[in-house]
Amino acid sequence: MLIGSAALAALLALWFMPIQKLTPHTTVIVGGVPVSVEVVATDASRRQGLSGRENLPKGEGMLFVFDAPGRYPFWMKDTQFPIDILWLDANGVIVYVEKEVSPATYPKQFIPTQDALYVLEVSAGFIEQHNLIQGSKVNIPPDVL
Repeated sequence: MLIGSAALAALLALWFMPIQKLTPHTTVIVGGVPVSVEVVATDASRRQGLSGRENLPKGEGMLFVFDAPGRYPFWMKDTQFPIDILWLDANGVIVYVEKEVSPATYPKQFIPTQDALYVLEVSAGFIEQHNLIQGSKVNIPPDVL
């Protein structure tokens, strides 16, 4: 009986744990700066993205991983703070950026001009602060590639 209760308690704890605690994390290097990112690679987690969160702390981000290269549109639905968005090719090279994207832009979609396999969302101002441009490299750990 005690084992059954412990198992039930563990399941309930997982059920009520915030999604970001269940999302895989890694560190990417952007312009020489380490950024701790949540890795979202499922349709459901990509749809959720940063929606509903109150902020994105400095030095943190969200890395969207797709199954195949494409021109993936992003929008600011239910996002409560401005962000920078970087689209990356399979090698982690920045192929397109949008700076200081405001929540007020919703329902506008931001669509890259080139195919990307990854999209990185970071705090607004990160691109300017670190002088990132199209062609800059983001180092993504091999286990994510």
